[in-house]
Formats: sequence, structure tokens, C-alpha cells
Amino acid sequence: MANHRGSRLLRLLLLTTIAAAGTGVGYFALLPPVRSFSDRFTISTAYMGLFFLAAALIVGPLNVLSRVPNPLSTYLRRDIGIIAGILAIGHTIIGLLVHLDDPVQYFFYRTPTGIDGVRFDAFGIANHVGLIATLIMLILLCISNNASMRRLGPEWWKRIQRWNYVAATAVILHALLYQVVEERKVAFIASVIIVAAGVMVLQLLGFWRRTGRL
Repeated sequence: MANHRGSRLLRLLLLTTIAAAGTGVGYFALLPPVRSFSDRFTISTAYMGLFFLAAALIVGPLNVLSRVPNPLSTYLRRDIGIIAGILAIGHTIIGLLVHLDDPVQYFFYRTPTGIDGVRFDAFGIANHVGLIATLIMLILLCISNNASMRRLGPEWWKRIQRWNYVAATAVILHALLYQVVEERKVAFIASVIIVAAGVMVLQLLGFWRRTGRL
């Protein structure tokens, strides 16, 4: 038991180091210094969160394709998901401080007398779906432990965990919309598309293998 806890702690430390290093590279090397701290931090955590979410989603398909056991939950997949969730929450909190002084305007039109309707432009939709993704990942983060699995039971726990596909879809839509809103460089747009396409292909191949079509 002690060895197991020690190995998991080392894995979490390694994953945290990778996340911090990746965020640091994005912050210091890839983003222009003229941007504010919050702007650079929210962008760097966004891309690292996307990569970790993608990694969590391909663990299962890779197990299936490699014909190795793919249980209900593994600590590796859970730990990667935990880091992805923490990055998503950090991205959201800091992100609300970047574009506008008033966070309400991320989701609603503000007038001198109050709120004047929900935002349905690209900026507003991007923020709505981003908030949905963050709330789902927060819930999944809260149940990413053995106690929740025992309390909910394997079937219900897995049903809730499958909402990570909804969260992933919302994350990709959020990311693509922000590429348009901020007129990002081609390299940033390509990275989002490549990651999304890679996850979709592996998920599809894993599904085909499970159903005997591959």
C-alpha cells in the first residue's frame, strides 16, 4: 500500500511538473511579452489544459487498441484528468480578468441601467460553452476519488464520468471560437485542430476494436 501511494505521489508530481513546465514555456517563450500577465497565463493554461484533457481521453482507447486491460478507472487516467481539471479552473478564474473589467459582460450585454440580454456573438458563445465545460470538469474533479466511486457505485460513477465527452466538445468549441475572436496565429489554430482530430480518431478506433469492427 505504501509503495502504491508513493508511486502515485511521484506520478502526480511528474504530471504537475509537466503541466507547470508547459505553462511556463507558453507564458515565457510562445506568447508576446507585451501581453498582460493574466492574458499570457490564461492562454498558456488553456492550451496545457487542452493537452491534458486530450491525454486523459486517449488512455482508454490506447489500452483497447493495445489489448491491455481497460478497467472502469485507472489512477493514471484519473490523475491526468485531475491536472486537466485544475488547469481548466485556473484558466477560467484568470480568464475572467483579461478582456473586460466586468465579468458579467462575458455572458451578458451591460447597459448603464443594468443587463440587456444574453450575449450570442462569438465572444459570448465562446464564454458560455467554456463555462459549461469548466462546471462539468469541476464536478468530475470532485468525484475523482475512491470514496465517490464507492458512494455512487461503479455504474453511476461511470455515467457521470462520461460527461467528460461533453466537456471536451465544449472545450474544443470554446477554443476554436477564441481563435476567431482573438485572430490567433495559424500555429495555435492548427494545434487545437490536430489535438481534437487525434482524440476523435483514437476514440473511434477504440470503439471499433471494442465492437469487433477492427
